[in-house]
Amino acid sequence: MQQVKGEASVNKLILLFVFDKMESPLSESNILDMCTSSNNWLSYMDCSALIKNLLDVGFICDVNSGGEPLYTITADGRMCLANYYVKIPTSTRAEISTFIKNNRTRYRKKQEFFSDYFKNKDGTYTVHLKIIESAQPLLELKLVVPSRQIAKNVYVGWENKGDEFYKTVFANLIDIGE
Repeated sequence: MQQVKGEASVNKLILLFVFDKMESPLSESNILDMCTSSNNWLSYMDCSALIKNLLDVGFICDVNSGGEPLYTITADGRMCLANYYVKIPTSTRAEISTFIKNNRTRYRKKQEFFSDYFKNKDGTYTVHLKIIESAQPLLELKLVVPSRQIAKNVYVGWENKGDEFYKTVFANLIDIGE
């Protein structure tokens, strides 16, 4: 898709269209990745400025209380999009729809399964793991591991194994059906 330069209103609509199609809150880093790095829908600088502008006018809002902001489209944003979405080129709408259909789960997992690690003074590593749903932590865990390689393995595996881990912990700690 060829980016429409200088068309601020169309670029705002493109961003609102992305929010609408995702159907879930997005972090700024995921928005920037989706719209600028993975695709050429917007320039990085325009996208970053548009997020702030759409927030200021009330077309998107931050639904996360604390932590990294998670943005979603508001009723006013949906109304604006409904009235003017035809200004977004049909090919761009199709490209965005296809991309989001194929990548929605990956972007949601990036936000829902947070992981990080850091080195402690004693040479061990702490791995911070979190599962977030509806902008609230479902599970938060810190593990101290003996090496950077183990910390890295836990960090990398969390996105794929976190859901199963949560189910196992939940089943073992809570008497379901009794």
